[in-house]
Formats: sequence, structure tokens, C-alpha cells
Amino acid sequence: MGRAFEYRKATKMKRWGNMARVFTKLGKQITIAVKEGGADPDTNPRLRVLAQQAKKENMPKENVERAIKKATSKDEADYKEMVYEGYGPNGIAIVVETATDNPTRTVANIRSYFNKHGGSLGTSGSLQFIFNHKCVFKIAPKTGVSLDELEFELIDFGVDEVAEDDDAILLYGEFTSYSPIQKYLEDNGFEIFSAEFERIPNDLKKLDDEQKAQVTKLLEKIEDDEDVQNVFHNMLEE
Repeated sequence: MGRAFEYRKATKMKRWGNMARVFTKLGKQITIAVKEGGADPDTNPRLRVLAQQAKKENMPKENVERAIKKATSKDEADYKEMVYEGYGPNGIAIVVETATDNPTRTVANIRSYFNKHGGSLGTSGSLQFIFNHKCVFKIAPKTGVSLDELEFELIDFGVDEVAEDDDAILLYGEFTSYSPIQKYLEDNGFEIFSAEFERIPNDLKKLDDEQKAQVTKLLEKIEDDEDVQNVFHNMLEE
């Protein structure tokens, strides 16, 4: 198994353990995808994958339709994707991805979480050297296609790691390889369970239990914010 897969296994996102949060997160992603590429899944690849993911997560059809309608309504405020970077207690690097209709509110909240829990919010791009931005596809295995064959086939499309995860296959590629990977999978009849972007740290920082508890308090506070989509960090979790 590669480093990216091992990191993912150790840092399962708590936000995905709560169904209501899953639906909220997917709803915002669908709204943003429609804003960017239109409401027709046949001509909007990102929306097509999100619709499949929503179905896989048993998200009610009316929730999906509401998210699409929000994107096309002139009366609704636009969601903006904002990324915040900073350091938590004990020098842990933290990247917070948000989708918000009020960036002023969101940045004030995020800054207050850092300040109240022994951290500090940094400038945009300050942590780029610590994290690799990856796209991650979760797909169904395909009869007659081995992991080695699939990895060899997808190298030219930007995939740099393939791993088994329960009854699925995870594909990791560069951030910019999202579209060619998706096209290959669809053209070759692979079922896509989900397609997301993750930030994988170059190295992990080991803390003692007391230090971990301090960082965890901050991470949980950030994750509880309704504007937050994802939180990434470089704390080693064992």
C-alpha cells in the first residue's frame, strides 16, 4: 500500500460519519458544480459523478433537485469555495476547505477557532509545500481486471497509486488529472462510487497523547462548522 492510502485509512473524515452532514456537503458540491458547468449531467462530468455519489449515499432525490434548483435560482446567494490555512497547537499544519454564502462570516469563525485553541490562521498558499493536492476516485472492481493491470493502464492518465479499500478500489492522481481519469473510467465502463479532492501531507508529525488532545479539540471545532467541507492536517494518528 502507498503512503496516500495509509494516510487516508488513518484519517477517516468524521464529517462523513453523519448522514445529515453527508447530504449537506454533497448538496453544496452539487450546487457549485451546476453553477460552473450547467444542470445537465450529460454535459457536466463533475455533476454526473456527484449524482452517482449521492445515489450511493442514499441521498433523497428531492435533496439533489433542491441543490440543482439553488444553483439556477437568481434569488439564492452563491456558494464560494474558500480555503484557509494555518497552524494549530504544537505546530500542526491545518488546511480548511469551505463552501460558504458569506465569506466574511466564515473567515471570522475559522480565525476564532484557531485563536481560541492555541493556533493561528495563516496566509493563502502558506502550506502548499506541506500538502500534495490529489484527486481520489473510489470505484467498483471490474471482473477480469487486476489492480496491476488497472494501475499500468491508468499511469498515462495521471494515476500514481492504486489500492483496495474493502469492496472498492481507490485511485490517486494529481489534482489536474481529474478529468482524464474520469473520462477513462466512464469510457471503459467502471462504476464510480465517489470522486473527491484530498490534501495528502508530505510528512506526519508525531505528538504525545496530551498534545494530540489539544489538536483534536481544534479539529473538532472546525469540523462542526456548517460551512466547512473538509479539514486536512499533518498530525500522525495511530
